[in-house]
Amino acid sequence: MNNNKRDGPHMQTSTQAENAWRILFLLFLANLFNFFDRTLPAIIIEPIRMEWHLSDFQIGIIGTAFTVVYAIAGLPLGRIADTGSRRKLMGWGLAIWSGLTAANGLVGSFWAFLLVRMGIGIGEASYAPAANSLIGDLFPAHRRGRAMGVFMLGLPLGLVLAFFTTGALVQAFGSWRAPFFIAAVPGLLLAIFMFFIREPKRGAAESMRISEEKIDKPIRRVLSIPTFGWLVLAGLTFNFATYACNSFMVPMLQRYFLLPLQDAAMATGLIVGVTGLFGLTLGGWVADKIHQRVANGRLLFAAVSMLVAAIATGYALHSGRIEIGLFVGVFSVGWLFSYNFYTCVYTAIQDVVEPRLRATATALFFAGLYLLGGGLGPVVVGLLSDYFAHSAMLSAGAGQMSEVFKADGLHDAMYLIPVALFLTLLFLLQASRCFARDAQRMKMGMVADEPDMPVVTA
Repeated sequence: MNNNKRDGPHMQTSTQAENAWRILFLLFLANLFNFFDRTLPAIIIEPIRMEWHLSDFQIGIIGTAFTVVYAIAGLPLGRIADTGSRRKLMGWGLAIWSGLTAANGLVGSFWAFLLVRMGIGIGEASYAPAANSLIGDLFPAHRRGRAMGVFMLGLPLGLVLAFFTTGALVQAFGSWRAPFFIAAVPGLLLAIFMFFIREPKRGAAESMRISEEKIDKPIRRVLSIPTFGWLVLAGLTFNFATYACNSFMVPMLQRYFLLPLQDAAMATGLIVGVTGLFGLTLGGWVADKIHQRVANGRLLFAAVSMLVAAIATGYALHSGRIEIGLFVGVFSVGWLFSYNFYTCVYTAIQDVVEPRLRATATALFFAGLYLLGGGLGPVVVGLLSDYFAHSAMLSAGAGQMSEVFKADGLHDAMYLIPVALFLTLLFLLQASRCFARDAQRMKMGMVADEPDMPVVTA
């Protein structure tokens, strides 16, 4: 009798919001154009390099400046998403980054281009923490892997759309500036729809009622979770690899394999975009199935995937100037498996962090991903590329830098990608060791936060 009374007010059935899939579709579309806008500079970077006479280090700075600002801005915006209106935050953020994307097509110098990219980073930083928090409240735990897989499909589809259309747009309009103007239009339209989202209550999809009391020291509470710390390190090395690849794959294919811009962009679209369509849909389903059988199954599955990714990308680079179709095929296999990181790690964070702190946790996670991962990837590879190119020039006894030396330098610098993926594997294995304990602690903490309810173990 007493047990029933205890459970009644504080326990609830894990439910899915009625409008969950409609909202998820809108979030997916915004995520698609998020990555479309973000990818544009990497595709048209060679025409920009030629026009403004840039080094690979300067090319890397473009990507690094964006990601550093993105990471720093994400922390306060994550707290706003945990305490304020998520739909308004996403709507204004989408409008800002879309408007600034159009402004990128108007600038006339490297430094102006760089400043606008930094502004876009602030706009985009508002989106991911709020969207991830919203998904956690729309879908119960056993469906979040698939939901996150659908949401993250915006990443590969955004990349596919960017890589498969930008080269044609540049050729059709005769300018690298045209894609920036065109990309801004759908983002501005989507921003309007964001303001009409009907948000669920925080914790609505949990099996336990969520306390509405204010949380003291939220950042410290999130950072005290061991699994989260290891996942931040895994995200750091993983984003190092992905941003290095996304920033330099097109110019590497142009220089090393002598492909024209449109062909290099489409090949990169196959490598980093099309693979994600399969990796996220199938990977999310497999991750959920494994999670139902093994508590830390998602993270073990992600670790195995990183091993395959490291081996395949390393082999493709080590093979040198092989037939371009073979290079794209082998590298694509590795990138296909790398996409399992998203559906496994993002859902694992939600499993160990209580609903009231999930946007904050996402912002902290992204700070590690982008500030030390995505931020370092492009600039370190760019620096290493310039160094290797200079070394190749000296070894050849040449007195002047040529595109041949720059091609070899960039190719060799890309070896950092498989190295970073292997380090991701090691960090994921460490996270898997403490996941079950932290997930149980999160559930117990939610119960303990209820003012009238004692902690129970079953």
